[in-house]
Amino acid sequence: MMISIDEKAFTWFKKEFVFDKSFSIRMFPQYAGFGQENKGFSLAFAAETPTNAGFIKEVNGITFYVEGNDVWFFEETETYLSADDLFDELQINYKEETNSVIN
Repeated sequence: MMISIDEKAFTWFKKEFVFDKSFSIRMFPQYAGFGQENKGFSLAFAAETPTNAGFIKEVNGITFYVEGNDVWFFEETETYLSADDLFDELQINYKEETNSVIN
């Protein structure tokens, strides 16, 4: 599991959630849409405080996290968050992790 949040995505979250101080963003699967990685699920976000975080990543004062019971959505996946400059929308891309074994 790897989640990458670039500077454009950070700026997008800061603007969309309009907070002046440090805060937390929960990333979770939502049963809706046509999810790219897990069919029938899409990635959703909420400004919440972690209760049982299974993954945490700090970016410039914002805590991005996944609750332990939602980790399945991100397993064996590289998740990349960025923002589109033209449309000012969040972009989410997934790539299957490759685990190479060295003998």
